[in-house]
Amino acid sequence: MLRKFVQKTFDIRSGELGVSLLMQLYIFLIITTLLIVKPTVNALFLSKLTSESLPYAFLFVALVAVGSSFFYNKALKRFSLLRIVTATLIISGLIFISLKILLSLHYFSTWLLYFYYVWVAIYAVLATSQFWVLANLVYNIREAKRLFGFIGAGAISGGILGGYLTNLLAPVIGNDDLMIIAALIMFACIPLLHIIWRKRVKNLGVFRQQQRTYASDEPSFKLILKSKHLTYIAGIIGVGVIVAKLVDYQFSDMASKAIGNSDDLASFFGFWFSTFNLTSLAIQLFLTRRIVGVWGVASTLLILPLGIGLAAILFIVFPELWAVILIKAIDGSFKQSINKAASELLVLPVPTEVKNKTKSFIDVVVDSVATGIAGCLLIFVIKGLDFEAYQVSILILILLSVWLFFIFKVRTTYFESFRENLISFTAKQTKRKKRKSKSVSTKSTIINVLENGEESEILYMLNKVNDVSDKRLKNLIIQLLDHSSNEVKAAAISNLYLLDKGTAIDKVQELIYQRDDEVVLAAMRYLLIHTDINGLELFDAYLNHKDPYISSAALLCLAVESRDNKKLAQRYKLGLRIAKQIEHVNLSSDTHRIEETIELIQTIGYAENSRFYSFITAHFNNKNEEVIKAAIKAAGISSSPLFLDNLLDFLQHKKFRNEAISALKNYGHAIIKELIFKLNYDQIDPNSKQFIPEIIGAFGGQKAVNALFKLLRNKDLIVRLESARVLNKLKSKHPSLKFSKRDVVRLILQECKLYHRTLSAMQIQKQIFLKYEEMLTSDKDVEEFSARNSLIDLLERRLDHGLEQIFTLLGLRYQQKDIEIAYQGIISEKQEVRANAIEFLDNLLQPNLKQTLLPLVESSTVFNENQEADDLVAPTEKMCFEMLLKGKDQKIKLAVLYLIAQLDGDNKEFITLVKPLTRHQNKKISTFAINALNNLLEE
Repeated sequence: MLRKFVQKTFDIRSGELGVSLLMQLYIFLIITTLLIVKPTVNALFLSKLTSESLPYAFLFVALVAVGSSFFYNKALKRFSLLRIVTATLIISGLIFISLKILLSLHYFSTWLLYFYYVWVAIYAVLATSQFWVLANLVYNIREAKRLFGFIGAGAISGGILGGYLTNLLAPVIGNDDLMIIAALIMFACIPLLHIIWRKRVKNLGVFRQQQRTYASDEPSFKLILKSKHLTYIAGIIGVGVIVAKLVDYQFSDMASKAIGNSDDLASFFGFWFSTFNLTSLAIQLFLTRRIVGVWGVASTLLILPLGIGLAAILFIVFPELWAVILIKAIDGSFKQSINKAASELLVLPVPTEVKNKTKSFIDVVVDSVATGIAGCLLIFVIKGLDFEAYQVSILILILLSVWLFFIFKVRTTYFESFRENLISFTAKQTKRKKRKSKSVSTKSTIINVLENGEESEILYMLNKVNDVSDKRLKNLIIQLLDHSSNEVKAAAISNLYLLDKGTAIDKVQELIYQRDDEVVLAAMRYLLIHTDINGLELFDAYLNHKDPYISSAALLCLAVESRDNKKLAQRYKLGLRIAKQIEHVNLSSDTHRIEETIELIQTIGYAENSRFYSFITAHFNNKNEEVIKAAIKAAGISSSPLFLDNLLDFLQHKKFRNEAISALKNYGHAIIKELIFKLNYDQIDPNSKQFIPEIIGAFGGQKAVNALFKLLRNKDLIVRLESARVLNKLKSKHPSLKFSKRDVVRLILQECKLYHRTLSAMQIQKQIFLKYEEMLTSDKDVEEFSARNSLIDLLERRLDHGLEQIFTLLGLRYQQKDIEIAYQGIISEKQEVRANAIEFLDNLLQPNLKQTLLPLVESSTVFNENQEADDLVAPTEKMCFEMLLKGKDQKIKLAVLYLIAQLDGDNKEFITLVKPLTRHQNKKISTFAINALNNLLEE
């Protein structure tokens, strides 16, 4: 009974309650520990060092936070999240025990007190951020939006209990024994963490784990500066943190002066910290939604600064403890309730990709820098101007004016951002529709857009409000189920996933019978997640429906929804149903729709049950192209390493290439490392290699750039050329990314050296070719002539590609337009144009590049005119073969070995070149080498 009540009240689905309770307990223990340790350490710090040392502590916290984030990010790349979180819990527990020992020995030193104060501040950020990273691993996006509120209640409860527990126990057992309790709670979190990991994270696999925890390394600071809206948001948050630290100083100073005993001071802090959390919870539950709904975003943002301002004035008039408690109460209660809700709405018009890239920067870096600024300001006014605590309110009032300035500015950019996004979203509409979009987005609210907007505007707004889940929009979105556009209907159903607890179930049921795959699948997903209302029979009826269109869609929907909820899969016997459907589809029948097979393939991809993967593999060879494409897509959905080689092979086939690239991208950023490994060890077909850079580049960001730079050293020239092309595209689209000019120059010089060797080899081959062209007397001579001609053709193609590669790399070092102009001039058939291009390069390039590149360019133009190159020294044929065989190009090696095999037995000098290659790791090269060696050894 209780279980059903909790599930219905908090919208928890079947199979989610157990792990959600564990997650809630985990964050409850983390925050409880924080509210035990923070009051204790703060009280100890103030009683020993007084509030005059607090500004320096703020400064140290900022410096350590920014510095440690660098090493923490390095650790995240090297170790698993499980190991890092476990280490954090163990280290924290040991630090709390060490504090207990020092308290018992009454041993304190200034640096130790600073150390513990800074550690508690770092722990507050680190432990909570680690928890939410873990939560993103445990839940997918849709589950997270629905369950994070329930789980977050554990944090609020911990904040309330921890402080009151400190308030009760500190005077009784003392601060030292409180540290033992905190350490024990820390150690209790470790088995809890491992249970959660085993239940939900372990089965995700490497690729899906990294998909969920990937953090972009693109510079967030530049993204924020590019957007006025984001700049003002960062300003609001930054000033808010500075004001909060100044208020914290006032609160700590007045409390430490009024309460001398550290145990009593810890009790005092514990009581008020918990009271602030309790007040925040009450405001969040009963007032936040109404205030934000009536007042709007900008007006709601004014409540916190105006409240602090009034309380600060009151503190100046009445410089007493009760007045500063009031300031702290306003800051602590409103910040995590009304102000937080308004701030979440404030980022609504920001594109999701940009929001994800900048959120952590604003939360961590802006917060840390603001803390440091607060410390510097306090040092200046306390030490320099000799301010008392109440006089700090003057500084607070000055900062509040800056805060209000940012709020009024962000009010304008909030609507401007919506307008710009709507115009962009409707770019394909007519000019008349664009003008109408501008009017609607500027003058009307979200509600008016949903009621009166055009299809593209409604779709844009539905996508945005889906991130907020404002239940006041429920009735409006339900009305959209009657919209003429199927795309709007599907989007509306997806929004109801979080807004509605089943009240629209009858209306959604009617949409099941529409012949639109997107609408039917969205409706099925809605019905599946709300079957607790009407029991199992409702969705079972669709799974067993006589119409294959409905039953197949229901099975696909079940696989999608149960992907991260194995209990849901067990509840509806997903594995058994898939097995039966495979038997049904495999039966020869003229009545089978091809769509049934396609939906079954997709179902298996989402189900992530490896025993059915052979069905996907089998359909890689289906006669129907649409089925093959569906199998490729399903392989990508599964993110299983088992399909990697198949997907890479499909890159060779033009008609399936786009699907294969999309499927490989679906593996997430973790695939980059795997692709580079396979390239380096020749585990990818030569015809597929050239498309790997495009896949890597599609991920964007600095990680993709770094990976592509590694490919610029690959032995395959085509791979290097494609990598350079992709890098040039990334540079033009994302100029904020870092491209090492030193590495680029080094790579250009290497390519020039290779180009010089290839040019020399081609010269000697052309000379021999021309010498024997008219002396063909036997079949053996014809075969040799043909083999030599093939090698020359290959070398010419390599020279063309090599020259293009050099200039493509130059585009990473200089302006791309300048290099493109120069390259087109060099390859021009007109001598005057080529001469001008060489002169242009002579003025553009730096000395070392100029000295190396220009002679090669001049030599290549000479050969194009079939003239002699006096300054190019041609090697002997043996030297030529030795140079080509030592190179990295496999096709050239094969061409050289084939040519040697056509030579007569008098050419014994080549035996020493060929013999080592008979043991080459590449079977094709070793086979050609053995054949060539046998021909050379013949008498």
